[in-house]
Amino acid sequence: MSRYVQDLSKAMSQDGASQFQEVIRQELELSVKKELEKILTTAPSHEFEHTKKDLDGFRKLFHRFLQEKGPSVDWGKIQRPPEDSIQPYEKIKARGLPDNISSVLNKLVVVKLNGGLGTSMGCKGPKSLIGVRNENTFLDLTVQQIEHLNKTYNTDVPLVLMNSFNTDEDTKKILQKYNHCRVKIYTFNQSRYPRINKESLLPVAKDVSYSGENTEAWYPPGHGDIYASFYNSGLLDTLIGEGKEYIFVSNIDNLGATVDLYILNHLMNPPNGKPCEFVMEVTNKTRADVKGGTLTQYEGKLRLVEIAQVPRAHVDEFKSVSKFKIFNTNNLWISLAAVKRLQEQNAIDMEIIVNPKTLDGGLNVIQLETAVGAAIKSFENSLGINVPRSRFLPVKTTSDLLLVMSNLYSLNAGSLTMSEKREFPTVPLVKLGSSFTKVQDYLRRFESIPDMLELDHLTVSGDVTFGKNVSLKGTVIIIANHGDRIDIPPGAVLENKIVSGNLRILDH
Repeated sequence: MSRYVQDLSKAMSQDGASQFQEVIRQELELSVKKELEKILTTAPSHEFEHTKKDLDGFRKLFHRFLQEKGPSVDWGKIQRPPEDSIQPYEKIKARGLPDNISSVLNKLVVVKLNGGLGTSMGCKGPKSLIGVRNENTFLDLTVQQIEHLNKTYNTDVPLVLMNSFNTDEDTKKILQKYNHCRVKIYTFNQSRYPRINKESLLPVAKDVSYSGENTEAWYPPGHGDIYASFYNSGLLDTLIGEGKEYIFVSNIDNLGATVDLYILNHLMNPPNGKPCEFVMEVTNKTRADVKGGTLTQYEGKLRLVEIAQVPRAHVDEFKSVSKFKIFNTNNLWISLAAVKRLQEQNAIDMEIIVNPKTLDGGLNVIQLETAVGAAIKSFENSLGINVPRSRFLPVKTTSDLLLVMSNLYSLNAGSLTMSEKREFPTVPLVKLGSSFTKVQDYLRRFESIPDMLELDHLTVSGDVTFGKNVSLKGTVIIIANHGDRIDIPPGAVLENKIVSGNLRILDH
């Protein structure tokens, strides 16, 4: 089969769809169709319909994957978005809030993307169940925020979790603890698609199970899957039936993504009377964000361009902070009625992200994914809002975790805000080395979280531990050489210091 793939790529590299290329493509689609049919026959009767929907969705995606050639954007057509298509948050906020903010809130649903595992931080199970502040997990903080809203405004804003087959069971077990909270919680599952062999382009899975040999044969196809799986679950219709109009979608590990009443009011009471179906919160790029997707004008519509779509010759231009000044935070406000309409018209168009992986046994596979924000071009009257950086506070690593656990932030009703005691609003740059990657190792290395109110930059590398009540100020670099260990003593104040070599404080 790999000969076909070589022929296919060779043919695809030539201009014009030759007959030969078309025959190869059709042959490959037929082979994949047969493999998927075989897999479907192994589904138990209670899972049959669900599995069929998943595999049909995958077939559509695979068909599109074979049609597309090269980078999916024509660089010459990319333009800066018009001034009025990305509004400053200050302008949105200046409109104030109406007296009936409760009735506006009652039309909102909060959706959190909860498909990810905590593996990159050395944790088993869903990432949303990692403790991030005073024993509270990402999920605890989310529930606290929405409960606070519902109590304050006497509203009924529900929480919807989009789980994956990786996180569903563990998440559902934990949800019982929120039974007495004033938040209705719903869940639905994103699709489960088969990974495909990089050489043959055929599914790796032989049956529907995802245990034993098949553990690595399946994957959740990125958060762009939200539109189809939300619709297919029936939950979209239920919520529309309850009078809900907009969803606020964000990653569960972005602690800055709280419900913003000013943005919600802008959607519900548009200043020009034209309803906006899709709002993407963007924020100004710093040098640390050069890979983030950016909003552009493309063929007359707002379009999200990700680094993977950029032709190689233009990657440096894409990363430039001067040309593309903003990036997508993945905080999105989307009309439920519009999702329903577009889903029924099969009109949601998202570029395919080809994600190469190597399985534990060494097999090279690819998984086809889509991103939720890429659908912006399918919606009417879309808008970008340039929000403060504080609405983008993702926790992807233990370096991020150190920031949100520290006294840089104060916690109130599930929301983190920068401490008033910090004199400048920027977040310090923190880089913890590989000894800190796993959460349990990281926690073991800090007897207590240091005072970081005056910190600008922290780099730690090697075998380093911190005693109680350490204070870090300015730029601090601590490097323990291989085989050496550095113990920062309790109460130490390090200001603009480089510590290297071997430092062990021994009691005598």
